[in-house]
Amino acid sequence: MRPFGGGLWDGATRGIGPAHLSCRCLVVETGAGPVLVDTGFGLDDAARPVPRLSRAFYAADRPHLEADETAVTRLRRMGINPGDVRHIVMTHLDFDHAGGLTDFPMATVHVDAREAAASRRRGNPKERARYRPAQLDHPMREYAGPGEPWFGLPTLRGLEGLPPSIFLVRLPGHTEGHCGVAIDTGDGWVLHAGDTVFMHSELREPPAMPPLAAAYANFMQVDRGARLESRQRLIDLAREHGDEVTILCTHDPVLPEGAGRRVSA
Repeated sequence: MRPFGGGLWDGATRGIGPAHLSCRCLVVETGAGPVLVDTGFGLDDAARPVPRLSRAFYAADRPHLEADETAVTRLRRMGINPGDVRHIVMTHLDFDHAGGLTDFPMATVHVDAREAAASRRRGNPKERARYRPAQLDHPMREYAGPGEPWFGLPTLRGLEGLPPSIFLVRLPGHTEGHCGVAIDTGDGWVLHAGDTVFMHSELREPPAMPPLAAAYANFMQVDRGARLESRQRLIDLAREHGDEVTILCTHDPVLPEGAGRRVSA
């Protein structure tokens, strides 16, 4: 995404021209085939961004929508048949995370039940802007029952059809049913924390965040107290278990050190 504001958004770009923000999704190689964590924007978003996306968010976020940058195209470049993707695990269902769902019609979507309910309710202008029905016309499996704690964090375990090495971690606040996705790689853990933090610098003590990114996070949150509590849990996780868990977020364009390796689960 390329919103105007430069380093006030991403902490690095000089001036106030377009910032550089990612919409990071993951592919995990498993015995059940390749599993996606989020999808970013999809082919249909690139072809007709409005009305698939909110006109206001499209204008403000200025996503760079190119078919070559979608998950389905990137998978083909990696030598992975997109038709082999039968499972997608969602951190949440915002338009910049779920646009590619329609590119994987055979995949089962796994999501927190509270998030699915909010996406159907669309009970206020913000929900109607962030949850786009054209992106979300897809069968979903919803999860509400708690699993065993993971490093002290609450989980939703038992994703149907997936190995137990992948599960949802409850991190509400940005949205009601926002989750992280934990992946046991066999060589340490990866946690895709979605929008729990906007930049990896928020995991420092004290947290650091560019001002426009902070304003956007505050605007998009549904529960500030819950969002800050979830962020604090990640700060504690990074401090106490940083040698065991690599934490990723969606919009920071720079991966943390050691996060670029290819792993399986």
